[in-house]
Amino acid sequence: MFTGIITGVGRIAAVDDLASTGAADPAGAARFGKRLSVEAPAGYLDDVGLGDSIALNGACMTVTDVDPQQRRFSVEISAESLDKTAGLAEPGRINLEKALRAQERLGGHIVSGHVDGVGRVTRFEPVGESFELRLIAPAALGKYLAYKGSITVNGVSLTVNTIADLQDGTEVSINLIPHTVQNTALAGLRAGSRVNLEIDLIARYVERMLTAPSTKASA
Repeated sequence: MFTGIITGVGRIAAVDDLASTGAADPAGAARFGKRLSVEAPAGYLDDVGLGDSIALNGACMTVTDVDPQQRRFSVEISAESLDKTAGLAEPGRINLEKALRAQERLGGHIVSGHVDGVGRVTRFEPVGESFELRLIAPAALGKYLAYKGSITVNGVSLTVNTIADLQDGTEVSINLIPHTVQNTALAGLRAGSRVNLEIDLIARYVERMLTAPSTKASA
């Protein structure tokens, strides 16, 4: 589990194809997963070991190799995961968060590290002392978004300011304070950028409780 509070900004330094073990796609080209080599801030990997979980832009990944002295670690991502996320198939800056420890503060909200959909940024501009981030979330996620509710954007726990249901999805407006922009990789967003979204975990369970068929215990 995670909190959506970014603990470091890293950089995907290298992206390599994993060995093909599956069938070719309909076009005849094999689909590969990727091995990412990620650079982390100084000291970030001192308490990280093989098998640990680190969220990359909000997507939970397992550390498969780690070299604290070189400030690098590796993860392997399946083709399916790459198809359902954004920003993990090419070099660039990314948000990092280590998995939550039981004794730590829950500073953001409960985040699973499972990307629910990919959104599209429509506006990212300074407004007064802050920044306004607008994005279009997939229509299927619209019902989980609420005024003053939580949403995770590229791994960052943020608060929804406004919501508008449109034909092509749900537009969400978010206010970012300068500290968030300066200490995450969100500063690199532009209109048209694709971002990983995760809805509030509680909303997911509320929907299940309201929609699941009722069952009666047998006598």
